[in-house]
Amino acid sequence: MTVVHIVLFKFLPSVTQAHKQKFVSELKLLKSLPCVQDNRLIVGGPSITDPIERSKGFEIALLSFHRDRQGLEEYQKSDEHHRVTSEYLWPYKEDVTRFDFEVDEEDEYMCQFIAKGMLNGAVKEAQ
Repeated sequence: MTVVHIVLFKFLPSVTQAHKQKFVSELKLLKSLPCVQDNRLIVGGPSITDPIERSKGFEIALLSFHRDRQGLEEYQKSDEHHRVTSEYLWPYKEDVTRFDFEVDEEDEYMCQFIAKGMLNGAVKEAQ
């Protein structure tokens, strides 16, 4: 059963834009971990929520897909994840919100649709 992992990041006001960009670059490297299902890890920001106040100051979001709870646990415990969070997040964060959930069996096909769309997009770009 697919597990979806969502994280919202808010940094201290003193953190530079360059640091945030480096953090995003480092997060994106985590998609190559075998515990990330089909390399489906997306990092985005800044928020385009309107009105912006609804974002509650969160600046960056991460969305990743894992085959099951064990896959998410492997991701959380990986050396790469530890390096990125300890070096670029924890000393600089004001707040972090995490929400993980298992996809209902009846909705599992949508997770496959996302993966197929990504593959189709990659094929179209290569043509």
